[in-house]
Amino acid sequence: MLDQSPLVFVGGLLLTYAALAILVAVVFKSRSVPLTRRRPDEAAVHTSNLTKLTDQAVHSLNQGLRSRGSGLLNREKLDSAGLKKQPGDYLLIAGAFTFVAVVLGFLLGGILFAVLMLLLAPVGLLLLLNVLVARRRKKFDEQVPDSLQMLAGGLRAGHSLLRSVDAAAEENEAPMKEELNRVVNETRIGRDLGESLAEVARRTDNEDFASITRAIEIHREVGGDLAQVLDNVGETIRDRNQLRGQVKALSAEGRMSAVVLMALPIVMFFGLTLFNPLYSKVFLTTFPGFLMIVAAVVLLAVGGFWLSRLIKPKF
Repeated sequence: MLDQSPLVFVGGLLLTYAALAILVAVVFKSRSVPLTRRRPDEAAVHTSNLTKLTDQAVHSLNQGLRSRGSGLLNREKLDSAGLKKQPGDYLLIAGAFTFVAVVLGFLLGGILFAVLMLLLAPVGLLLLLNVLVARRRKKFDEQVPDSLQMLAGGLRAGHSLLRSVDAAAEENEAPMKEELNRVVNETRIGRDLGESLAEVARRTDNEDFASITRAIEIHREVGGDLAQVLDNVGETIRDRNQLRGQVKALSAEGRMSAVVLMALPIVMFFGLTLFNPLYSKVFLTTFPGFLMIVAAVVLLAVGGFWLSRLIKPKF
């Protein structure tokens, strides 16, 4: 770091600040209705050049992502994570974050560390998105039994199916509230209720909600007491949740072992670096050291995937 030219250091800082400015402009961009839509008779709102540049970049990215179709970052993936902006917004945020990571890596460890950060930053952001998706789906799974009970109670009170769904949405919290409100809104503009419910089950990857959707579709075809059918489905769901809890308790030791095995090399590396920086100098300043870090990351990823399959039984 001391051998780097001062001009390189200053240039890196300026580029980092520029990336952070773009990041802040995208994240904190106003979510309210534009003034031109609320007050058409008033003059056009004056925006800064940075805002115009950011909006143009986001618009171009969204058009490119729509033309390419599905991919690692699409509207469906963001909906599953509960994120409200367009894919172009998050792609621009990811680019700015990656750029900052690369510049910091170059200033701290040279060109090899910058290349390593260039590879790890997008992977880390993708893993973060998957974590958000998994967290939202887990919370949705926990809300399904209570929502089903509310839905059956609304039907017994004499409400229609759509009104019962609307009432269940009002009594719930996110993400169930968001999903049911979306179903209600789509149905009101002409989409079939069964299709909207099936889309929720597919987006949340919830087998219990898919069973509810199938029960509603069968009832709409053959008739009968839908409240009683939903009660029977609710009993089945509660039994499955009880079995799922037992499996989770039995596999807790395996999950803890997986966490310890994954965290031990990382903790040991930082611990040795903290007590004696010479241990990490070989890894951060030489080409063989970078190759060993990459190999360690790959092996940890493969081992983590293998352990996740072992502690995630199917039933």
